[in-house]
Amino acid sequence: MERRDFIKIFGAGAAATAVAACTGKGPQAASGKKEPGEMTYRSSSLGDKVSLLGYGCMRWPTTTNAEGKTVIDQEQVNSLVDYAIEHGITYFDTAPVYGQGESERVTGIALNRHPRDKFLIATKLSNTRDYSREAALTMYKHSFEAMQVDHIDYYLLHSVGGSSGSFSSMEVLQKRFFDNGILDFLLKEREAGRIRHLGFSFHGDQQVFDHLLKLHDENAEKGGRSLWDFVQIQMNYVDWNHAKLMSRRNVNASYLYAELERRGIRAVIMEPLLGGRLVNLPQHAADKLLTRNPNASLASWAFRFCGTYPGVMCALSGMTYKEHLVDNLATFSPLEPLTEDDLKLLEEIADDYANHPIIPCNDCKYCMPCPYGVDIPGVFVHYNKCVNEALIKEDRQDPNYRKARRAYLVSLDRSLDRLRQANHCIGCAQCVDTCPQRIQIPAQMRRIEAYTEQLKRDQSPL
Repeated sequence: MERRDFIKIFGAGAAATAVAACTGKGPQAASGKKEPGEMTYRSSSLGDKVSLLGYGCMRWPTTTNAEGKTVIDQEQVNSLVDYAIEHGITYFDTAPVYGQGESERVTGIALNRHPRDKFLIATKLSNTRDYSREAALTMYKHSFEAMQVDHIDYYLLHSVGGSSGSFSSMEVLQKRFFDNGILDFLLKEREAGRIRHLGFSFHGDQQVFDHLLKLHDENAEKGGRSLWDFVQIQMNYVDWNHAKLMSRRNVNASYLYAELERRGIRAVIMEPLLGGRLVNLPQHAADKLLTRNPNASLASWAFRFCGTYPGVMCALSGMTYKEHLVDNLATFSPLEPLTEDDLKLLEEIADDYANHPIIPCNDCKYCMPCPYGVDIPGVFVHYNKCVNEALIKEDRQDPNYRKARRAYLVSLDRSLDRLRQANHCIGCAQCVDTCPQRIQIPAQMRRIEAYTEQLKRDQSPL
C-alpha cells in the first residue's frame, strides 16, 4: 500500500484513533514536547502484547576488563533492560552472532532477572557459513542455553536473501534451510511450543522473498497454520521508495510491506533509522524537520513513519545509550501517527537524500574483521559524515575547497588509524558476501582512496 493510499483510506484522524484505542490514550499535539504516557502496543498472531518499540540487542554498551579486553558491560545492560521493561518495552531482539557471540548470553542474564511473562525474546538461526544440519541444531540449542529459557517467542531464519561465493541467493536458501531439513525441524519445534512464532529476516534478493511468501500461500491453501507468523524487513522513509537506488540488491520497503500486509503477516522493522543515517541528515534536510517541529528529534520522525503503518508489529532500535532509550520511549508512549503533510515532507527529504552521493553502509560490522586490517564501516562512516557536512569538494575553484580539504584530511586521520584506511584494501572481496546491503566494498574503497589521494597530492597548505 502506498503512503498516499494509506492516508486516503484511513485518514490521519483514523490512524490516530487506532493508536488511541491501542494505548488507551488520545494523541498528543503535533508540535511541542509531549508528556510520556503508556507505550503503544500491537498484537502478534497469537495475541501477544508487543511493544511497538523493540529493543535491538546487537550493540550493547562495552567496557574494558582487567585483561584490557573490550567486553559487553553487563551492569549497564541490566540497567538499560530494567528501564526498558519498566517503561513498557516487551520485545527484545538478539542473535547468536551479535556482540561477538555474547549478546544472547548477556541479554539472557539481564532479562531473566524479571518474570518470564514480562518480556518477549526474539533470536535467529544465523547459519550463514556452515550449512550442515549439525551446525544448525547446535546453534539452535545453544540459544536456549545462552538465554536460559525453555521457549523462544520469536524465532527467525536469519539474513535470508543473500548469495555466497558461487552460490546464488536461491541456492543458499535451499542449502541453509531445506536440503538439511532444518525448516521442517523448526516447524515441529513450533508445534511442540518451544518456538511460539516463526519468521525470517529478509536482506536482498526479491526472488527469495517472493518464493518464501509463495510457500506461505501454498501452506495456507492446505488449511494449516500460517507458515510465517511474522517477517523482519528493512523499512524507513528513504527505503520506502528508494532502496533499489540506494543499493542494487535491495527491494523497496513499500513492496515488502504491501506483500506482507495483504497476507496478514506481521512486520517487524529493522533499520528504521537507516543505520543511524537518518539522525545525521544533511543540514538542509534536518532544517526542514526542525522547522516543522522544533521539539521533535530527527529519530522520532523516522520511528513515527514506521509506526504509522498498522501492519507493523514492532520497530527495532539498538539503544546503546540511555538517552536514546529515553527519546525513543517518548516517541512511542504513545505513538503519534504522521499526517498526510508529514508524509509528503518525508517523501521530499527521501527523494533528495536518495540522490545524495553517500554509501549505504549501516555500520552493522558483518563485513568485519577485514583480513588486511581495514576498518570498513569506519571508512564509510567517515566518508558519509563528510558528505553530510558538505566537505566533499571535487572542484578546486570552489571557494570552500581549501577549508573542506583540510577538514576532510584532518578528520580522516583523527577518525581512523592510517593502517586501517581505504588505501590498505587489496580488493579480495571477502567482505562483499557478508554485507546485507550488498555494497561493492572494494569498488567503494578504491573510489574513496582515489579521492583521498587527490586531496593529498594537492600542494596547497592545510
